[in-house]
Amino acid sequence: MNPLISIRNLKKYYSQDKQIVKAINDISLDIYRGETLGLVGESGCGKSTVARCLLRLTDPTGGTIEYEGKSITALKGKELKAFRRQAGMIFQDPYASLNPRMTAGDIIAEPLQIHNLAKGAEKKRRIRELLELVGLPNESYARYPHEFSGGQRQRIGIARAISMNPGFIICDEPISALDVSVQAQIINLLKQLQEEIGLTYLFIAHDLRIVKYLSTRVAVMYLGQIMELAPSDELYKNPQHPYTQALLSAIPIPDPKIEKARQRIVLRGEVPSPINPPKGCPFVTRCPHATPVCHHVRPEFKEISSNHFAACHLLTEFEHSTEESELIGINQNSSS
Repeated sequence: MNPLISIRNLKKYYSQDKQIVKAINDISLDIYRGETLGLVGESGCGKSTVARCLLRLTDPTGGTIEYEGKSITALKGKELKAFRRQAGMIFQDPYASLNPRMTAGDIIAEPLQIHNLAKGAEKKRRIRELLELVGLPNESYARYPHEFSGGQRQRIGIARAISMNPGFIICDEPISALDVSVQAQIINLLKQLQEEIGLTYLFIAHDLRIVKYLSTRVAVMYLGQIMELAPSDELYKNPQHPYTQALLSAIPIPDPKIEKARQRIVLRGEVPSPINPPKGCPFVTRCPHATPVCHHVRPEFKEISSNHFAACHLLTEFEHSTEESELIGINQNSSS
């Protein structure tokens, strides 16, 4: 099966005080039609920057992005506008992402007007159809954002994102600003829309429980790089990368006996600065299993079992070049 979106060697660097911030540092991913790819990691690891690059809200520094086999990396003008009809975005904050001076109907209609997709009676019909689809009453059409609850505002944002019948939606932490009682409703709505409309999601989040419920596959990101990628069930049952294991060990278990007996992996130290990331593995400064190789050589992102990928020297065979061996003090002629 050919991927809907193919990302290869994507980089995004920013200049800050004459220094280079490596927000995304060479990642490769495929997203397949009809699936939900979960993207998880700590704050500041580059998840939202990936989303912005995918929609070309920011231009990547290097690498390529293909949508349905066609490169979108260098699109401009009308071609870029045409691509954006195929992709939508649901933002994290339903309060800040809606214009307070526009009614719900006008907010949902804005993409239709920009792309010249509907006018007059047809536009009104489409807006009311979208309101019904996301579970809002018809009278919501003329109401302003401050008249809605947080969950209702997010439903308006979802209606806006799907208004052009896109094939791909980026969900950038769409429930993190909502009450827990509302989060499940929004997640179930996203699943329902995916089944009814045939949507493909990139779901960005830090709540690993939600990601497990919604995602087909999960990618774990750290300091601008992908550490592990696997089908959701496989990743949660059999995490291989030390960083993934630490993240999953922090998920609370609702059984007090199991929760008390299990051992949590506590990471020491701070996340390194993206201005000066480690030369080798980005996780090396916090990894309890780091070896000399990890400090000097970046691990390759490899398939370690069927459809299960990771970037870790502990999990893959590593062949040292002469230069690398001298650097880390390894005698290639010695037997292990």
